[in-house]
Amino acid sequence: MTKIKICGIRRLKDIEYLNELLPDYAGFIFASSKRHVDKEHAYDLIKNLHKSIQKVGIFVDEKPDVVLEIADKLKLQVLQFHGHENQEYINKFNGYKIWKAFKISNALSISKLNNYKCSKFLLDNTSSGSGKNFDWNLAEKKVDGQNIILAGGLNSENVEQGIIKFKPYGVDVSSGVEVNGFKDYDKIKEFIKKVREL
Repeated sequence: MTKIKICGIRRLKDIEYLNELLPDYAGFIFASSKRHVDKEHAYDLIKNLHKSIQKVGIFVDEKPDVVLEIADKLKLQVLQFHGHENQEYINKFNGYKIWKAFKISNALSISKLNNYKCSKFLLDNTSSGSGKNFDWNLAEKKVDGQNIILAGGLNSENVEQGIIKFKPYGVDVSSGVEVNGFKDYDKIKEFIKKVREL
């Protein structure tokens, strides 16, 4: 079954939604973003999170010691990197699952996956959180679905099509389950329902 990650968690209300609807992963953004959380706030949120939901920290070109400090304090299971991190950087994080994100804009951006060894590759559009898809045709038949998390512009209307096309390990949604910039219970519920019906 396709795994589900709800990203950009920043309110206790979001945690309540997740605890009821039980996605597989919850994403906490420690990089510059309107959905940014700091370490202390994330700690307060995570201590209320259902134990079955794995915790993902999202970072962009952060110093390794800062990542490790946050990951250790919050007991993160997955580290997701969205910057220019290379394999040498990634190798510093033994004991964590690593998801490396790529902004897909052309065929060359797909080929960059070959330069990395990590747990999963997250395929995103060129502007994270924009609610827009990348051109799926660029990646179709060029990636092993079980190695990728499909992201970028997903919502309950298009996630089925994405899963049928890529058969991905997981799907990642943020703005697609929001109303006026905040997570919405009904949208999260509908998204999860669509994925799990497949």
